[in-house]
Amino acid sequence: MNFDHFVHHARRHPGMLPETRRRQLAAGQQPVALFIGCSDSRVVPSQITGAEPGKLFELRTAGNVVPAYVPDSASSEMATIEYAVIVLGVPEIIVCGHSHCGAVTALSAAGRGLEQLPAMRTWLGTDGMPDVEQGPEDPSVRIESKRHLRAQLDTLRSYPFIRERVDAGQLRLHGWFYEIDTGLVTACPHDDVEEFLPL
Repeated sequence: MNFDHFVHHARRHPGMLPETRRRQLAAGQQPVALFIGCSDSRVVPSQITGAEPGKLFELRTAGNVVPAYVPDSASSEMATIEYAVIVLGVPEIIVCGHSHCGAVTALSAAGRGLEQLPAMRTWLGTDGMPDVEQGPEDPSVRIESKRHLRAQLDTLRSYPFIRERVDAGQLRLHGWFYEIDTGLVTACPHDDVEEFLPL
């Protein structure tokens, strides 16, 4: 699809929704979940979940990274999580990792290949990491990506307002892993079991 066709299509089909549904959405949002996923163009939350407009509050970051909780910093990621939980009151948060992730590949190679991307190196926390001889042998980086996903869930659990609501039974956290090449989505167990389970 070229850009001119995209623009023409968007003008003719605003939202692809009936007018009554668009009016409902304009009145306010009540998403059922916050979906934290990678910015990768191959990862499409609505396609993975089947969610219609208004159902997912989305946060897309490079490598589906959840930053450490530093409330006084100017972080759009923390602000998005805060708004979803405190204002919108989402009952579920899904952190979705995926195979063939460039960010995880860079992490596995201690940031090698990101020399021209200083902001990315800082975001991924690879500044000051020693270079290694080679990156992961598996281009899908499934094992590394699943470990990375667990780390993001741990970071999310450290947010005080998240921990408070999880402990009160008002919020549930989920780790999902999407395989780009197969379309399979698996869930991260809530314990130390390595094997992810099909949804």
